Amino acid sequence: MNATTPSGAPDLVPARMVADFAYCPRLAYMEWAQGEFAHNEYTLDGKLAHRRVETPSGDVRANGGAGATENGEVKIARSITLSDAALGAIARIDLVESDGSKATPVEYKRGSPPPFAPGEVWESQRVQLCLQGLLLRRNGFDSDEGFVYYAETKQRVKTRFDDALINRTLDFLNKTREVASSAEIPAPLDDSPKCPKCSLVGICLPDETTLLAEPSPERSAEDVRRMYPARDDALPMYVQTQGAVVGKSGDNLRVSVRKETIAKAKLLDVSNLSIFGNAQVTAQATRELLERGIPIFHFTYGGWLKGVTTGMGHKNVEIRALQFQAAASPERSLAVARRIVAAKIRNGRTILKRNHPRAPSPLAALDEMKRLRQRAAKAGSAQTLLGIEGAAASAYFARFGSLISPSVAFDFRTRNRRPPKDRVNAALSFLYSMLTKQAFASVLAVGFDPYMGFYHRPRYGRPSLALDMAEEFRPIIADSTALRLLNNRQLNPETDFIERAGSVALSQNGRKKTIKAFESKMDSLVIHPAFGYSISYRRIMEVQARLLSRHLLGELGKYPAFATR
Repeated sequence: MNATTPSGAPDLVPARMVADFAYCPRLAYMEWAQGEFAHNEYTLDGKLAHRRVETPSGDVRANGGAGATENGEVKIARSITLSDAALGAIARIDLVESDGSKATPVEYKRGSPPPFAPGEVWESQRVQLCLQGLLLRRNGFDSDEGFVYYAETKQRVKTRFDDALINRTLDFLNKTREVASSAEIPAPLDDSPKCPKCSLVGICLPDETTLLAEPSPERSAEDVRRMYPARDDALPMYVQTQGAVVGKSGDNLRVSVRKETIAKAKLLDVSNLSIFGNAQVTAQATRELLERGIPIFHFTYGGWLKGVTTGMGHKNVEIRALQFQAAASPERSLAVARRIVAAKIRNGRTILKRNHPRAPSPLAALDEMKRLRQRAAKAGSAQTLLGIEGAAASAYFARFGSLISPSVAFDFRTRNRRPPKDRVNAALSFLYSMLTKQAFASVLAVGFDPYMGFYHRPRYGRPSLALDMAEEFRPIIADSTALRLLNNRQLNPETDFIERAGSVALSQNGRKKTIKAFESKMDSLVIHPAFGYSISYRRIMEVQARLLSRHLLGELGKYPAFATR
């Protein structure tokens, strides 16, 4: 990565960071330099294993201090923090056992010791324990050994701090500091058995990044392991009822109207909250959502996205700095924009091929869109690219009406908006708003600034990057959902729309049906064209945002836009 970023090593490197580096340098960089973190079953198990030692208690002192032992009695202190400026390290030690000047660190871990090395502990844990011992020495104690307590097997396994381990620990400490200062994210581990159990695997994308970064005849989609769930456990929550109040009740969100509960949802099951019109959120619920990193999207009654409430934001300052640097470069912005527009045109062409009736033939439109896609991939300026996209949209929407069954009471002649003037355009506009909301949530989760884009240029109040990320998905998510709603007669032209002064909007019941269809589409599984595994569209949108971050970090030469088969 050539650009200057704010990354750097802390003055005092945490022992946990060094242990992570010994386990996987990329994990250490992502967690400690970029601020990435996610729980999985293993981290939650580890959190439970630490319950006994996470609350500070007891005291130990070296050299006969006030906390020193008397008469050989062993004293115990829990959750002790020690540091040393000369060593440049800091550690929070789970438990320290002291019988005077001698102190023994004890580290609590979930799981069990390595089965292939009886009487040993895992290397990353040995390094962490040894660094704790070195810090105890720097603070006046004798410390020659430590223990790892494994919660699963209820074993204490001893580690001696010999010269070989000390040298290796100091080497890891220096390398950790160097990598953190370099602002260069380490490469993923290659086909490592460590990856599937890592809580950051869905953020790291090790196999996916390696496949795209190092094209080789020996690598294919078959080599890519899907190591995270195909679908999200947490899903969006929508509140449309006018006058509804969203409050917090324990670990649940409670929706009420005139103090009568009409809906409940566990906070763990909510990925974002969307409220329409005059629905409200209490201060207590807002604070809890912000603390959990759950954004609140505010829509007008008609479905226009007006604002977003978020917490303190993602800690990854590095990716935002790179985003702004790339956006300030016309050449780099154009390179990303070309890939986005070319993918959008290709996906629109796919929708025409899949859904167009046999007669009249769409061959001319398909040929025109193919030609425009090729031109988009080579566009010499942003203005030229904008013109190419407009021409492709004209060719696409000129045929879009013929994708709607003549047996349903919907007529489409041309795309119009702000405001929509017919029922089909009203459905399309609302679905595009929902898609933008999902793209906004995806780029927020990765750590981007949603308002600084590459194709949609910055403008006050416009979420340019969210609009960028939504572009390639408009045909295959929003347009295909609209066609299903219309052709399957799920929307009633009389009762699901409201007409006022020449404009048309979905009614509350129409929005409810459309949201249900949209969420069903987002949750549907598709085979990823590059990686060959099944994954939901919701996951794909987040993966695309993460692949964009990999491009900006310099790991991928080009942004790999999503184009369905």
